[in-house]
Amino acid sequence: MKMTFCSIISLFALLTCGSRVSNNNAAAEAPSVEIAAEDAVVEWDTMVYDFGDVSVNDGPLTCTFTLTNTSDEPVAIYEVVSSCGCTGVTWTKAPLRKGEKGTITATYKNEDGPMAFDKTLTVYISGIKRPVVLRLRGVVHEKKKSLNELYGKERIGDFGLKARSFDAPVLRQGLQVSASADVANLGKAPLEVTFADVSPNLAVSVSPNPVPKGTKAKITYTISADRELWGRNTYSATPIINGRKSASALTFTAVTQENFALLTPQQRSDSPLPMFTMSTSNFDTVKKGRVVSGEFTVENKGKSALHFFKADPENPALTVSLPQDIAPGKTGKVAYRLDTSALPVGENVIMVSLITNSALRPIVNIFVAGILD
Repeated sequence: MKMTFCSIISLFALLTCGSRVSNNNAAAEAPSVEIAAEDAVVEWDTMVYDFGDVSVNDGPLTCTFTLTNTSDEPVAIYEVVSSCGCTGVTWTKAPLRKGEKGTITATYKNEDGPMAFDKTLTVYISGIKRPVVLRLRGVVHEKKKSLNELYGKERIGDFGLKARSFDAPVLRQGLQVSASADVANLGKAPLEVTFADVSPNLAVSVSPNPVPKGTKAKITYTISADRELWGRNTYSATPIINGRKSASALTFTAVTQENFALLTPQQRSDSPLPMFTMSTSNFDTVKKGRVVSGEFTVENKGKSALHFFKADPENPALTVSLPQDIAPGKTGKVAYRLDTSALPVGENVIMVSLITNSALRPIVNIFVAGILD
């Protein structure tokens, strides 16, 4: 079925307009853990377990998540709900005193044949206001593949990777996110891997290191939030393999939002609330190469001043100007300027993610759309 231009716009608005609030947006190559617990109650060793590449003959796949009580009061895991019947789960039932560890063990039956899987466990814990979502994922193949088949696509000498770019989960201010992915030594000698030109707020390591010949290892990265950095930011580090510096860097991307986890119900109720009169600004049909401009009107229907930390257009041809803080009950303008010379002829839809101080809508997505001829 062919979709019309208007239906495409409607679908984008339906799927993405408004806030996107999730701690579970890790890329398939990057299991993750948000370090620092809500209300300082618990800490996790990981919140996403990636089985990596497995085969249908490997049978059931089991992993364990470990949590530590970092509070002064006992905590208990009330319930763990699996997203489907293909994943069984058990957990520590006894209350955990300060410093004690508990576990949640999940087993994916691996009965669905060759496919990628991504399952969730929703965990209810005393002392935490909202449930914690854990994930287990992997890729099941019909038969076992060689390291070169799996990791030879992007290689730096004998250092094999599936990709040179990595997407981290949402990063909250005041916290860190860590993620890891499998890499491999495709050669016949150990590889010592270090990194140079590492961006501020980024730490990267490989384990084991040196990587034994013909084996897999983990590359792990940690990104620390910085109140000077909001929205989508890209960090980089250049691998040095057995003393030889790579000609290109690895990149790591994270989206930074405000941290609303510790707000009281009253503070959340008193939050600003951005409401746009329209989610899409349509410039209709224009000649390619023309500069198009327009604006969105936004009203603050909340109870405190609305602030926009950053605008993240998905295409650099679009630049956005943000308003000053908007008082409750007042309106402001989000203006844009679009240079269409670098855009393709035909229908174009460009999304802009606005990072706000609203606990109810921390990210608002708006769209600039039109047709070039």
